[in-house]
Amino acid sequence: MRFFSLPGLALSLLLTGCGDAGSSGAGGAPGFSRGPTFVITAPATIREIRDEVEAIGTTRANESVTIAAKLTDTVSRVNFEDGQFVNAGDVLVELTNREQSALLDEAEANLQDARNQARRLESMAADNLVPLSERDAANARLAAADARYQSIVARLEDRLIRAPFSGLLGFREVSEGTLVTPGSRITTLDDISLIKLDFSIPEVHLNLVRRGLTLVAQSSAYPGRTFSATVRTVGSRIDENTRAATVRAHIDNPDLVLKPGMLLTVHLTTATRQALMVPEAALLQRSSQAFVFTIEDGRASMRQVQPGARRDGWVEVESGLSEAETVVTEGVIKIRDGSPVTTDRIATGPDADRRPGPEGPGGS
Repeated sequence: MRFFSLPGLALSLLLTGCGDAGSSGAGGAPGFSRGPTFVITAPATIREIRDEVEAIGTTRANESVTIAAKLTDTVSRVNFEDGQFVNAGDVLVELTNREQSALLDEAEANLQDARNQARRLESMAADNLVPLSERDAANARLAAADARYQSIVARLEDRLIRAPFSGLLGFREVSEGTLVTPGSRITTLDDISLIKLDFSIPEVHLNLVRRGLTLVAQSSAYPGRTFSATVRTVGSRIDENTRAATVRAHIDNPDLVLKPGMLLTVHLTTATRQALMVPEAALLQRSSQAFVFTIEDGRASMRQVQPGARRDGWVEVESGLSEAETVVTEGVIKIRDGSPVTTDRIATGPDADRRPGPEGPGGS
């Protein structure tokens, strides 16, 4: 059996570590040898940046009304279904009109009689067979009969509830036999072939918005789809509480997929510019400073940069980097300034990152 004293063992280990320290690679721990670290790189490129103002908007129908009755009567016929598309002038509901129909027949007969009498007296007055006063009286009776007839036609028309414009109907809220009174709700009608989009923008961006400016809107109901809209009106007043202005844009909606009351995210492009950009994964943030790693003669070189705008996984580099310079995008946390690196999977050293071989990570 062999015994070791602890001070001797500690001294032996210390001497061993000092003997191996000179063989440790750059970036490796003392006492161990390490080859180049595998990293993935990408070049700094010029990309287009769009300066955008983002807002939340609400959709409204181009025209929207509630169809209601004008008088008290009973529904005799309903000519539409829920959600039906109708054209302007289509009869939606007919109210009971038997009495008005009889009065119309009477008024039409009286009108025809007055017209015949006025025609005869006009001819006789031309031959000086009757006084002109009788001709004038006959013309007055004709005008009165025509007014009576038109009045009954109008009353009959009030019993025919028509669509004031083309659009999409809502739910039907009456049935045949329903007694309606003035203001009774029958259905709703919306013209959604054109959608009005209202949204607010901060006062500081007011000078960037003008009539005719194109913007893009998105809805969570249709992921991946964008809707092009055009600014039509900028509100004439600024809200005193929010310091924001209301903007109205129009969206063509030929397939009727957008409905009134939907929530849309608005992206208003105010300007575009070209900028030097790198993948956001390449940026290393330390306190208030930002760095990237470039590769020079097979070694990592830490470079301080000034970041700018960020867009879709890319970050603008305002200074500290030139176009086409290569930056490390993967493996940033495994290297430091001056570390040997390689972009080839075939590397040397026991800790090198190797491509798996056919027999496993270490090969055969």
